[in-house]
Amino acid sequence: MRDKPVLRDKKESLWRPLGDVATAGVTLKNPILTASGTAGHGAELAPYFALSSLGAVVVKSLYPTSWPGNPAPRVHNTPSGMLNAVGLQGPGVDAWVKHDLEALRAVDATVVASIWGRTIDDYATAARQLVASHASLVAVEVNLSCPNLEGRAGIFAHDADLSAQVIRVVVDELGSCGVPVWAKLSPNTDRVLQVVEAVEKAGATAVTLINTLLGMQLDISTRKASLGNGGGGLSGRAIHPVAVRTIYDVRQAFPEIPIVGVGGVASGSDVIEMMMAGASLVQVGTATFADPRAPQKILHEASRLMRGLGASRWGDVLNAAH
Repeated sequence: MRDKPVLRDKKESLWRPLGDVATAGVTLKNPILTASGTAGHGAELAPYFALSSLGAVVVKSLYPTSWPGNPAPRVHNTPSGMLNAVGLQGPGVDAWVKHDLEALRAVDATVVASIWGRTIDDYATAARQLVASHASLVAVEVNLSCPNLEGRAGIFAHDADLSAQVIRVVVDELGSCGVPVWAKLSPNTDRVLQVVEAVEKAGATAVTLINTLLGMQLDISTRKASLGNGGGGLSGRAIHPVAVRTIYDVRQAFPEIPIVGVGGVASGSDVIEMMMAGASLVQVGTATFADPRAPQKILHEASRLMRGLGASRWGDVLNAAH
């Protein structure tokens, strides 16, 4: 079977790069990244656009071993976003390194690995498994929005002390490699600022804000939840204002910590809005399900809008709302 041709944006010739972005412990060609969980584990989006054109590809979160995920159905559309309860299905870190990482390297993608766990030791193990491949990674994003056994089925990112413990062990495992560690946090708590402070002190280079909002949808004909796992995470345009507010509040409280923004980004103006709120880098997630070329289109649109605002580099709009 022939590979799909790489489709080109008709307006590609109308946009110009605004230069590298140095932040969050990395230097990237632009601030647009994919969001973990929305672009697969490897080079699944490569047939649609050049993955090397993005700042980085953030892969779906990886557990130390293969993980089956939740029962179907796993996704459900809502009038204002998408609910998912995929359950972090994945091949495990070692299998990912052997197969998917090689596919990403083959298309010259800049890669951010994402890891998750149910215990602190799970995170340590996953980080340890990445050490041998650290030269192929620009950062490791630690997904703290996961249920944990130590916290009696709570969520790591809702507990500042547990979040700090996770970041500390990941940083310790990756310490000899010098790979930056980003802490991905949940908006489903009133303690976001406390968690940010804790993970920064524990060694996080940056925080990724935000993950999905908890939600649920019922089928009135069956009187049961539409998702096989019951509830799930709401993503898409509906959560964008929540993400912007969280980024803004964190930037106000912590002027120096780098922020990676994510949540409902579907246009170039969404990118600039997040950057004005305080995000140095911006991830595109759910929009990719509707259009696999969304990350590249949004990059080009954001660049054109920046030029229209008189900006000559991405940093010209950073923190502009403060």
